[in-house]
Amino acid sequence: MGHLLLAQSALEAFDLSKVLFMPCYIQPHKDPTMLASPEHRMAMLEQALMDNMQFEVLDIEIVRGGTSYAVDSVREISKLYPEAELFFIIGADTLTELHLWHDIYALLEMCSFATFSRPGLDVMSLAEEDLHLDPPWPPRLLDMVARGRMLEISSSDIRHRVAEGMSIRYLVPPLVEMYVAEHHLY
Repeated sequence: MGHLLLAQSALEAFDLSKVLFMPCYIQPHKDPTMLASPEHRMAMLEQALMDNMQFEVLDIEIVRGGTSYAVDSVREISKLYPEAELFFIIGADTLTELHLWHDIYALLEMCSFATFSRPGLDVMSLAEEDLHLDPPWPPRLLDMVARGRMLEISSSDIRHRVAEGMSIRYLVPPLVEMYVAEHHLY
């Protein structure tokens, strides 16, 4: 629900026409053994987004396989939507990690980053040097921070709750909750 609320906030704050969701095949900064298979994550996204025409699921990272790098995906999206102005939506916690991303300077040239505040991180207290990126990127990135509705929901907490037999009701859409139960995920 947190990702859906963030996507809706991005539509409104940045006047977007559509938000694309892309499940990764292998995420470079997370332990893949902690995640459901790419196919299950794709199916859960399809269930979560089916009633919103402004949200779309892309399978390009799953089809491509291997480690999923944002720069490669944005290159592909640029070909799919050659006239579009692209925005990459992130939470503020990711802002201080961008310098670790594969080919980050190429990615920064291809799209604008739309950053949203997240619980536990005061974006306004971040200084340009906290981003560890070369000029002109820190001030540009810090100028594209918006306040969205904040929910203290995390994917890791949802996985933990399922593993402990606790309810995830109201944390994920009902169809996703059913999918997780039916497929015995996490």
